[in-house]
Amino acid sequence: MDDHVSRILKAIKPLDEAAMQAARSRQDSLTKPQGSLGRLEELAIRIAGIKGEMSLALEHKAIVTMAADHGVVAEGVSAYPQEVTRQMVYNFLQGGAGINVLAGHIGARVIVVDMGVVSGFEPHAELVCKMIDFGTRNMARGPAMTRQQAIDTIRAGIEIVEAEVARGLDVIGTGDMGIGNTTASAAICAAITGEPVEKVTGRGTGVNDEQLAHKVGVIQQALAANQPDPRDLLDVLAKVGGFEIGGLAGVMLGAAAHRVPVMLDGFISGAAALIAAGLSPVAKDYFIAAHHSAEPGHGIMLEYLGLTPLLDLKMRLGEGTGAALGIFLAEAAVKLLTHMATFDEAGVSKQD
Repeated sequence: MDDHVSRILKAIKPLDEAAMQAARSRQDSLTKPQGSLGRLEELAIRIAGIKGEMSLALEHKAIVTMAADHGVVAEGVSAYPQEVTRQMVYNFLQGGAGINVLAGHIGARVIVVDMGVVSGFEPHAELVCKMIDFGTRNMARGPAMTRQQAIDTIRAGIEIVEAEVARGLDVIGTGDMGIGNTTASAAICAAITGEPVEKVTGRGTGVNDEQLAHKVGVIQQALAANQPDPRDLLDVLAKVGGFEIGGLAGVMLGAAAHRVPVMLDGFISGAAALIAAGLSPVAKDYFIAAHHSAEPGHGIMLEYLGLTPLLDLKMRLGEGTGAALGIFLAEAAVKLLTHMATFDEAGVSKQD
């Protein structure tokens, strides 16, 4: 393991129980019936434990949208051609994508990262280049990447977080772009959870029934050809993963090490969370599931991770769009905890 990655893994500590208890006590003293704000109360308490303090503010918000291509697209697993990955990165940079709209709505900055898009890009002030290679290899024919490349993706994600922490960072969301990445994510899900491929594989960009059956067969072929070891998360990532999936796992681990809440998007972020939680079980406590994706494997991932999503809007866009909505709720939850008056402050009679 890379020394930098090893240091980050060692730096991830359990949630701060004292801060959580202080937040819980304040929740119970606010001018409302106890528990009446439901999961918003739980969310604020969890964030206090993550950040290690009750005096919270989620002022500096960021969403990392990582892009990479997948060699398995050569097997015909997507309804869209591979060049869409590159075209959508330009759309992100021009501010025209769904994530740009929702990030603007919540006041979050979007960090667009090239983890390995075919054809690459000319230098751009708003594009962070962490390219590992020009897309992964075809996992149906052999490993998607080398073990060293898998480690490099995780380190790249950690470096992204460290740069953002230096700018000021209170919460981070995870997003993705990569034609073929639901295929890789389904393979990761099946490999780690042990669930059948047909149960965890969805339509991705919108494949028809025949294409879906073919996609399931390709994933089964990839798992049979590579035999990823579920006890070795780097092996799973290297054999059937993607550069952006590894990068997002690094983002999650880096954020946990710096006590920054991680708002997970959907299926691709779920695959990255499976990798990250396998490398550091403690890190999982820093993850908040923003929503339940329409992809069938996502619910299985969340159950495996022990996470309950905040929303279920039948979304499956990716990019970090669900994470943006989750951050909106997290900020609301924190403001309720810190800005509402207590019974004593407001002079309101308490329950008998």
